[in-house]
Amino acid sequence: MKREILNITSKIVRSVLTITLICINSQFSMAQKTKTVFHDASKFYLYGKAINTTTRYHRIDTATYSDLPATIKKLLTHSAGLAVVFKTNSQTISAKWCVTEAKASNNLTPIAQKGLDLYIKKDGKWQFAGVGRPTNTCSEFTIVKSMDGTEKECMLFLPLYDELKSLEIGVDEGSNVVSLENPFRKRILIYGSSIVHGASAGRPGMAYPAILSRNTGLYFMNLGISGNAKMEKSAARMVSDIQADAFVLDCVPNPSPQQIKERAEDFVKTVRAKHEKAPIILVQSIIREQGNFDLDVKQRVKQQNEEITAAFDRLKMSGIKDIYLITADKLLGDDHDATTDGTHPNDLGFYRMAEQLGPQITKILNQYNIK
Repeated sequence: MKREILNITSKIVRSVLTITLICINSQFSMAQKTKTVFHDASKFYLYGKAINTTTRYHRIDTATYSDLPATIKKLLTHSAGLAVVFKTNSQTISAKWCVTEAKASNNLTPIAQKGLDLYIKKDGKWQFAGVGRPTNTCSEFTIVKSMDGTEKECMLFLPLYDELKSLEIGVDEGSNVVSLENPFRKRILIYGSSIVHGASAGRPGMAYPAILSRNTGLYFMNLGISGNAKMEKSAARMVSDIQADAFVLDCVPNPSPQQIKERAEDFVKTVRAKHEKAPIILVQSIIREQGNFDLDVKQRVKQQNEEITAAFDRLKMSGIKDIYLITADKLLGDDHDATTDGTHPNDLGFYRMAEQLGPQITKILNQYNIK
């Protein structure tokens, strides 16, 4: 009987000790958890800007262009194509950011519209590392954790379809974080439609101008103006004011065939007047998958591409030099699976666009020693 009591007592003591040790270890682990320190992202280099603006995350200072339509001014406050670049040896990268209360889009993921997209350079190439998922107008999210402590080059793409009000980068307390110098060469502007803007990529870094930058090392600036890249005179003046080594006009999906006929030549001539030698590359509209069954859509795209080709031919005949035309052939592949809604590319579509456009654009740019 005494032996049984002693055994029970011993088991109870061991259980109490075990629980005590677990509690101590848990408290120790919590005490050892690294604190996150946040840094204002305005101290880091901002890739993708076409023109310096007083509002950091706006693409254009639209006050300079009072005759731009109000919708275009609003769209140019979106941070599409912009990315903060920095170096850190932190094992964790987090972010705090605020956007607007704009309603959710019905053909964009929340991450693409209002979230963040982190790339880290590995073996000399930019590689996807994680996303910042928006949870409210202001969000806080751990993008990547449990990394080794080596210094890494990081590029954090900003929301495609919202105005970024503020951004802070979070790293482990005691780690280093400094601005990275501009990792890209030259300056190529892409003026275009919602497809350039980034609809319907799954995350910000998958818009095709961003893919082109990562693939080529060239500095592509995203001037996508969703649904509103219609080659107005005011837009032509804005584009012509931008200092760039080359211009890509991928705006054909937005204007009507008649607007293309009336505006395309003047738009190109306005840019050429301020940039005598810079190559200007026109891109036909991608084939809309909706047009496989909707004959009105099919006919509209056909007419748009006919009109931009005719305008290109007239420009060449008039003596305008250093202009080029890229056709829509195979930009989305031929399996009909590369769009989200029959119009806007999904990630597969954007990847294919970059794979098709990249070699054609760089071949042209190489002729001008833009490489």
